[in-house]
Amino acid sequence: MYTRFILSFLLGLALGLRSAAQIQEPVKFKHEWKQLSATEAEIVFTATVDPGWHVYSTDLPDGGPIAATFNTDRLEGAETAGALEPRGKVVEKMDPLFQMEVKYFEGRTACFAQRIRLTGGAYEVTGYLQYGACNDENCLPPTNVEFSYRGTGPAGSAAAASTGTPTGSTPASAAAPATATDSGTDRPAYWEPVADRLQNFGDTGSTQSHSWLYIFLAGFVWGLLALFTPCVWPIIPMTVSFFLKRSKDRRKGVRDAFTYGASIVVIYVSLGLAITLLFGASALNDLSTSAVFNILFCLLLVVFAASFFGAFEITLPSRWSNAVDSKADRTTGLLSIFLMAFTLSLVSFSCTGPIIGFLLVEVSTTGSVVAPALGMLGFALALALPFTLFALFPSWLKSMPRSGGWMNAIKVTLGFLELAFALKFLSVADLAYGWHLLDRETFLALWIVLFGLLGLYLLGKLKFPHDDDETRVSVPRFFLALASLAFAVYMVPGLWGAPLKAVSAFAPPLQTQDFNLYDDEVRARFHDYDQGMAYARQQGKPVMVDFTGYGCVNCRKMELAVWTDPQVRQLLNEDYVLITLYVDEKTPLPAPIRVEENGTTRTLRTVGDKWSYLQRTKFGANAQPFYVLLDNEGQPLNHSYSYDEDVDKYVEFLETGLRNFKNEE
Repeated sequence: MYTRFILSFLLGLALGLRSAAQIQEPVKFKHEWKQLSATEAEIVFTATVDPGWHVYSTDLPDGGPIAATFNTDRLEGAETAGALEPRGKVVEKMDPLFQMEVKYFEGRTACFAQRIRLTGGAYEVTGYLQYGACNDENCLPPTNVEFSYRGTGPAGSAAAASTGTPTGSTPASAAAPATATDSGTDRPAYWEPVADRLQNFGDTGSTQSHSWLYIFLAGFVWGLLALFTPCVWPIIPMTVSFFLKRSKDRRKGVRDAFTYGASIVVIYVSLGLAITLLFGASALNDLSTSAVFNILFCLLLVVFAASFFGAFEITLPSRWSNAVDSKADRTTGLLSIFLMAFTLSLVSFSCTGPIIGFLLVEVSTTGSVVAPALGMLGFALALALPFTLFALFPSWLKSMPRSGGWMNAIKVTLGFLELAFALKFLSVADLAYGWHLLDRETFLALWIVLFGLLGLYLLGKLKFPHDDDETRVSVPRFFLALASLAFAVYMVPGLWGAPLKAVSAFAPPLQTQDFNLYDDEVRARFHDYDQGMAYARQQGKPVMVDFTGYGCVNCRKMELAVWTDPQVRQLLNEDYVLITLYVDEKTPLPAPIRVEENGTTRTLRTVGDKWSYLQRTKFGANAQPFYVLLDNEGQPLNHSYSYDEDVDKYVEFLETGLRNFKNEE
């Protein structure tokens, strides 16, 4: 009952967090004119920010996220006084992918202010604030908050009248000179909106839900491994026998064993929820790129691995478990069963502690507030499973394998795995600080050695303090050794630049590799939508439009983890015309273009503005990465695709579009 309630609650929360709309508006800006004196005023921009999103501050280096900038189209009777000023809690930290310092607002608000000096007489200040925002999955294109203020300076009234709106529209009278107007009637047919047709192909699904399923399954697998440790396995038959002998009524004994298992679930899920409440949503979101936290996590996993190898035992003070145990003896009913489950948690900590520590470290860096509780739910269900099964089928207790050296082999194997993951966290810190101590080839060399040693250990060629002298190798150990050694050999070509898709999520980026023989990569034919569509019509080929950004982190992840696949590469290079459009491209348009969008007048000033406008109006989306397949008339061939590193799913996405295109011919 407890388990079903908790699982239903978490799944309901997950489904509630899914968003059906593709147009995202996680940041909402308002602006106002504040008169400071007769000759000075300031324009204040204030935003409310959805959880998990960051608004970037000012003065960011080139090649990184979109920095906030103050821009004017018309400045008469006034002049700017100083630079755009961020106000509020701004975090400054190293970004491991961009390898540079970035600054962004932390929390639910962001604020910028620009001082204006009035030079006398009538004034008019018209322009826009441009900002960038990202979360862990995608980024918004450079977004403009337009404003227009006019009034009279020191010689007359100090009041200012705002002709802008909180959403940033600019009236036609305030537009800059030499601005073209796009009515939409003179565009080519392949610019026509197709958002409705795109939706008819269905949705790709939520990558968040996929990651939650992965977290739950990861917790379940780690829980199964914890079962076979020396601190847990011997307790199972003793505890189940106790419940069955506690009452002459076997039905009551089974009920108590079920309650015991449910108590284990409640205890560990409560631990996961406590982690969430302790850190909070924004802190969990920051852990994935925090160099300090990643160094601490690396050291934590090294200590846990040393414990599994037999260097020392991690134990809680014995008086804690004794106190809980004695309390369980003095109580009756459900409370006594719950306290017995709590006693198990304390007694088994020396074996489960390192596993729980790694699990919480790993899921905390996903940035999801549900992840720690969901990971612990999977772990607890696996841990509680044998108590309920053996209570239902007590005859199985006789067939349980006895404790022995195989349990220590499992602990040592877990130690090797935790060392491997420790290197992953150290790699994040290395990228953040720019040490270049753990570039891709160094990381792979260490993993090759680790998994090679694990294979030798499983074959009995390597011994640790708690291992027995038995020289025979069981069949399961042999196959595990074979898998470990094969994995080590698989990584060897990566030392010369092979993509190694299986470890792309763990290894440092390919660009950190000093010696790289791999040069067969996907390159876009066109960076202009009109030119690319004209070429596609000439060649009779379908099109893939890739909406991306120079500051899009997950765009780079997709290119490294998915586009390097040979089948994906062949489809993109040979069967499609690939058009890559950067929505943060700063190149100015020959002349600004005024457009009407959802009843609002907007001004397109840069090439990136144009491609962002295309994505919004034609496809009804505004986040990157965003991939869409079109025929050479601009009509969709499949649903759109966002950030999801599942190569098979991406191949199916491309092949379905190709089949639909051929069926049209």
